[in-house]
Parts: sequence; structure tokens; C-alpha cells
Amino acid sequence: MRLERKMLTLYAVTDRSWLGEKTLYQQVEQALKAGVTMVQLREKNLSMEDFEKEARALLPLCHMYHVPLIINDDVELAKRTGADGVHIGQSDMEIKKAREILGSGKIIGVTAKTVEQAKAAEASGADYLGSGAVFGSSTKKDAIPLDHDLLQEICESVQIPVVAIGGITAENAMLLKGRGIAGIAVVSGIFACKDTGQAAAELRKIAVRLGGTD
Repeated sequence: MRLERKMLTLYAVTDRSWLGEKTLYQQVEQALKAGVTMVQLREKNLSMEDFEKEARALLPLCHMYHVPLIINDDVELAKRTGADGVHIGQSDMEIKKAREILGSGKIIGVTAKTVEQAKAAEASGADYLGSGAVFGSSTKKDAIPLDHDLLQEICESVQIPVVAIGGITAENAMLLKGRGIAGIAVVSGIFACKDTGQAAAELRKIAVRLGGTD
């Protein structure tokens, strides 16, 4: 699946910390029904076996809504499960190696917190960038907030799309207006909410106003 900019409008990143009585499948399905445009499976506390089970369950669900499923960090798992791509950090596998493994038809996203990292990722073949934490982070306590002027510089320094991540909610998302982002990546702003679907639907409207695609 080739990346289109509109796929980044509302990018949901999973976290089973807030599952409650629902399964992850049920939460993701509610988010998809409400207009999420990309899903990243990020479950750092799962065993490899259970992580793979979730990936294999969510892939056909996402495809039913014509939405890509991205695997966090694990390039080999993305290859094995047939997922649509992978998102890797600065300390993970090199982009060119990931591309060799996955092939040209898969999506590779890369975390970039500086202009230098952004340019290097683009030059190495990344399809999109994730930049943050724009409002801190409820899932990464050691995350350093990313200045919004720097976020804009990152967006302006590359031709590939940039998605903002980190503490984004319906209450603060519009503060990113005019920064050049292609969309917003949201974790707790969707999955920590009692009504996952309602939260995602509200964020989809805001993401479109920020410059995403309806």
C-alpha cells in the first residue's frame, strides 16, 4: 500500500493501558468507524506471540475500512504479518535496511525531532515523519516537548509529510494550526476516552481543519 497524504489525517496509535472491558479489536473498530485514517499497533508490553496475534487480527479489520496498519519498531514482524508498513525510531533499524526487508510497496515512517534528522530520514527513503512530543506525552514520561516553531521548521525542511504526535487532544490540537503538518497522531486522546468512537469522530473534524483531508 502506497502512502497518500490523506492517510495521515488522523493517525491512531494503540495503547492497551485503557482497554477496560473492551478488547483492542473493539476499540480499534470503533475508531475506524469514526474516521481514523491510519492505525499503528504499538504494544510494548505484549509478548511477541501476542503482538503478532493482534497484528494478524487488526490487519483485515483496517483493510475493511481501507486504512493502513503500521507496526511499531518491528520490521520483521511487519514483513511476517503482511502489515502495510512500519514506524521506526532513531535508535531502531536503519531505514535502508528496513526498505530492503519490506520492499518498495510498504510504508516506512520515521521519528524525527530535529531538522537534521528529518532531512536524513527523507534522504534515506522514509515515506513520512512523526515529530513530537508536541504537548508532552502521557505514554512516554521522559518525552521532551517539541517546540512548535521547530515542528514547523521540520515540516518546511522536507517534501514528505509530517504528522505531529505527543499529548494531542481535542482541546489542544488546534494550537498546531498553520504549522504545516499533514495530520495528528493520537494515543490517549482516543484510546483513554470512555467513548472511543466519539473521541475519534471529534478529532477527525479537528484534523481536517488543521489541514488534513476529509
